Amino acid sequence: MKILHTSDWHLGHQLHGYNRDYEHQTFLDWLAETLEQQQVDALLVAGDIFDTANPPASAWRMLYRFMARLAQTMPKLDVVMIGGNHDSPSKLDAPHELLKAFDLHMVGGIHRDENGELDHQRMLVPLTDKSGEQAAWVLAVPFLRSADLRTEDLQEDDDRLIKGVETLYAEMTEVARNQKTPEQALIGMGHAYMASGKLSEMSERRVLGGNQHALPVSIFADDISYVALGHLHLAQRVAKQEHIRYSGSPLPLSMSERGYNHQVVLVDLDGDKVTEIEPLPIPRAVDMLKVPGSPAPLEQVLEELKALEVEECPREQQPFLEVHILLDKPQALLREKVLGALEGKAVRLAKITPHYRQQEQQDSLNYRRLSEVSPQQVFSLSWSKKYDGEPDEAMAAAFETLLTQLEESEA
Repeated sequence: MKILHTSDWHLGHQLHGYNRDYEHQTFLDWLAETLEQQQVDALLVAGDIFDTANPPASAWRMLYRFMARLAQTMPKLDVVMIGGNHDSPSKLDAPHELLKAFDLHMVGGIHRDENGELDHQRMLVPLTDKSGEQAAWVLAVPFLRSADLRTEDLQEDDDRLIKGVETLYAEMTEVARNQKTPEQALIGMGHAYMASGKLSEMSERRVLGGNQHALPVSIFADDISYVALGHLHLAQRVAKQEHIRYSGSPLPLSMSERGYNHQVVLVDLDGDKVTEIEPLPIPRAVDMLKVPGSPAPLEQVLEELKALEVEECPREQQPFLEVHILLDKPQALLREKVLGALEGKAVRLAKITPHYRQQEQQDSLNYRRLSEVSPQQVFSLSWSKKYDGEPDEAMAAAFETLLTQLEESEA
């Protein structure tokens, strides 16, 4: 059988105030065509379907149009989607029963009964091949929040969050083993930060209390044939394991991701064995420009912007532009000067990044926009100013825990 792995769509995303609907619709059209051309048996979407817990109606319409197209053109296609840390579990779970009738399985969050026992069957999804025979089981485990885990019986020296995730995956794997036949494959899914994973700058949120809780690959048993992961936007293998992969996001979600090779992953299985793993590059619908190539003085930058040549195109197809300027001190009316140099050009100014000559200014946060600074950096700077030093490991961990609890409450 053939499965296609993708993740981190972030429908409804805006880049520095600019709508991305055109890019997302172009991707979904390409994805539908690819599924049809490749005659894929199952589509796995590993979380962060939406960019926020309360996505706009346009994002929901885009998703449902895509699903309706697949139901019409590929009625035998199995679709499995799990919630990510950006998604609202309750909102994704709301249409579960309706979508399941069309072999569209959306698992927003985990469910337990009144005794705290895990609802395994909600997350255990059968996949069928072209002949209609069941060929695999998917462990459709969504993003796990700390409240989802059972850590009461763990040893004091255990990392409670990591051990809680290991326990949940082990339980799911054991249930799947008891239901599968020898020739059927086990496919893992997850939305998490794995140890050795490469994060994007200013693009991905912490999960499970911060990166000190990066999950080991040992949470996935040796008899799991392939693991489809989401959360990291850079497509990558995990710990050099060919069968454990992040597919990455389908389009750049920050200007720092302009150089990524965005892709989906096509996986061929023969019984429970993976025979081929093929990344398929995703065409980029809208370009991202950086001017100049390295920071330069303002006058030089303005001259380069005036000389910039771009083709005329509709607003939603115009490239995004990041401008890097070398300054001695903050410059008044900087944005107005840059916009003046770009007047009449078919580009969208996304970001102006100032660089300051003095090292002490460059090392501090005084000359950076709040959107470019992480909460951890603000906490560290505030602590050092008040207590003359860096926060210790326990205090940093406590801050990460509070930050994660705040983000989880917002979801």
